[in-house]
Amino acid sequence: MDVIYSSSHFWILAYPAQHSFELFDKFRLCTLFLEGGDALHFRLEMEKIPGSLRNEASIDALLNDYCSSAQPIVFH
Repeated sequence: MDVIYSSSHFWILAYPAQHSFELFDKFRLCTLFLEGGDALHFRLEMEKIPGSLRNEASIDALLNDYCSSAQPIVFH
């Protein structure tokens, strides 16, 4: 697992061996695991953000959209 993005609101964790990502919403304590076609689609969406506009605000906005269906983390 590699942390490939960290902001005050989100983390993006990459699992290179599985070709997957985990999106973590720090405020809502939710996580979304993306693999297969979903992971590919997410990567393509990230790449669509122009380099000059690729900043915390634009990436967090994309992550906020993705994390709307994230599952709450349950502590035991």
